[in-house]
Amino acid sequence: MDRAQQDLGAQYADRLTLIEAYDRGGLHCYHMAEHHGTPLGLAPSPNVFLAAAAQRSTRLRLGTLVNTMAMYHPLRLAEEVCMLDHLTGGRFEFGLGRGISPIELGFYGMSVEEANERFAECREIVLAALVSDELTYHGAHYRYEGVPIVMHPRQRPRPPLWYGISRASSCEWTAAHDVNAVMNGGPQEVATLVAAYRAEWARIGKPGEALPLLGASRHLVVADSDAEAIAIAELAYPQWRESLLLLWVQRGVTAPHIAYPPTVAEAIDEGYLLAGAPGTVRDQIAAEIDSTQINYMLCRFAFGQMPLATTLRSVELFTEQVMPALSV
Repeated sequence: MDRAQQDLGAQYADRLTLIEAYDRGGLHCYHMAEHHGTPLGLAPSPNVFLAAAAQRSTRLRLGTLVNTMAMYHPLRLAEEVCMLDHLTGGRFEFGLGRGISPIELGFYGMSVEEANERFAECREIVLAALVSDELTYHGAHYRYEGVPIVMHPRQRPRPPLWYGISRASSCEWTAAHDVNAVMNGGPQEVATLVAAYRAEWARIGKPGEALPLLGASRHLVVADSDAEAIAIAELAYPQWRESLLLLWVQRGVTAPHIAYPPTVAEAIDEGYLLAGAPGTVRDQIAAEIDSTQINYMLCRFAFGQMPLATTLRSVELFTEQVMPALSV
């Protein structure tokens, strides 16, 4: 939810209108990231926004991607996951992560090392709480003795899990626990990570037909012509990228794992941004599926200063003329 306008209430209203369009159009899931102290993330409590989105949709699945777990009390997070799963009628998807920005973690008085430790414990506690009636846990940061668990998710044993993968070593835990994964890198990096996940899945003997969703995240603009789509991206992408990098620029720090190209032309050429008429975008996505072996794509339809009407038209063209040719 990067900044699109100065009136935050109006931006929330626009995004809820988009939720309705995604729901009508047959998209699978709406994923929301969590950021703090930055115009990159104006929904720092994604759980609150998804509770509102649940009231504006009936079939669209709704998920965090991710909850920055080190910033939560694990028992509270487990309770909120249960609430969201029931508020959505069993449509919630639970993304869990440690947080990639040491600057944002620092706002909460936490080092990267402490966040990593808390994430590991919090993950273990929350996943246990979702399937338990009582919780006992003794860790370095959290200690519980016989805590009653009175809420359980609607989906059993728990909602589907999501995780952001940036290195092959993450595939061991995610594959072992049937976790869906998303990658933010360019096509070559995505292909390498998907291959690593698939190899780990096969190594531990899990059936290929049960493979989780493995997706690439892409900015996406569909318009009535290639030129119009590129022009829309030229207006929206620079502001989004400025929001992405703002905290790092302010502190004179190089942003790790953030390789989004500086211009629209480069972003299209390097595969981070898909833009064009429906036929062009169909070809771009088909090429990415072929080269990376993903089975899921996360489409960032709304970013930067993109008017609501423009985004709605992009979604309409995508769901009517692009998606049917690619869905399986």
